[in-house]
Amino acid sequence: MKNLLKLERARNNMTQAELATKVNVSRQTINSIEIGRYVPSTMLAFKIAFVLDTKVDALFSLEEGDWDSAN
Repeated sequence: MKNLLKLERARNNMTQAELATKVNVSRQTINSIEIGRYVPSTMLAFKIAFVLDTKVDALFSLEEGDWDSAN
């Protein structure tokens, strides 16, 4: 899954730690999402989008490989 979290977070002048606090996760979780190591739950994705004043589909999008049945 592709994400623009780092870009949107920077646009909002927010550190990983600040965003993490606002959505009640660790800074490491935000970092893992940004580098594509972790895919957030639907609830967390909506919380992040709300805090960043954007829509979930503006932050996260499926890539071609995400449609493979093996995933």
